[in-house]
Amino acid sequence: MNPKNANMGIIAGRLKPVPLYLEVAELLRQRIFKRSPEDLEPGSWIDELKLAQEYGISRTPLREALKVLATEGLVTMKVRRGAYVTEVSKQDLNDVYHLLSLLESDAAGVVASNATKVEINQLVNIHESLEKVFTKQPVDTEQFFSVNEQFHMALLRIANNRWRDQMVADLRKVMKLNRHNSLLKKGRIEESLTEHRAIIQAIAARDIPATVSAMQTHFKNGLEAAE
Repeated sequence: MNPKNANMGIIAGRLKPVPLYLEVAELLRQRIFKRSPEDLEPGSWIDELKLAQEYGISRTPLREALKVLATEGLVTMKVRRGAYVTEVSKQDLNDVYHLLSLLESDAAGVVASNATKVEINQLVNIHESLEKVFTKQPVDTEQFFSVNEQFHMALLRIANNRWRDQMVADLRKVMKLNRHNSLLKKGRIEESLTEHRAIIQAIAARDIPATVSAMQTHFKNGLEAAE
């Protein structure tokens, strides 16, 4: 993909060009999430000139893209030193997981109360896909991350609160800076699946307190594994 040619998105049945700086922001976002040792790993300085040359663009859209990532917490701007990929401290992790636990356990409680049978089946189907990923050893961690996120996003979508969704989306971007550490801990993937089963069972039983508790436990254990 060449950032010089903006992608086209369909909005309200009409084609609308995506601004170049947003396309560049997405390219950089994905590179940061990959945590490649030779690329944009946490704490590394971002060479604006090199990236601009690599993408064949001026530094103006690149800098606008970095501003977007800075608002998301993925990039840290330092006076007279430039932009750096954000390093997530232990306190950062505690804060992010704490807020995600509050927001997503609340959403899970709403789902247990209001979700239709069709919506619950959607969550069950995604969880079954997650189980299938685990059965193929060695586990494809990238695929597991992807399907796991689908489950959480589907739950939030069913809970239907766009303000909560926006906050969770921003927090999850920061969490992704450290996500490999959590699931690479021995036994964590199996534990995560067990926790998901408990969430599904509580939702299916329409047990709101149990659902909230199961989701809180899921984040509590996730934080312990990430530290």
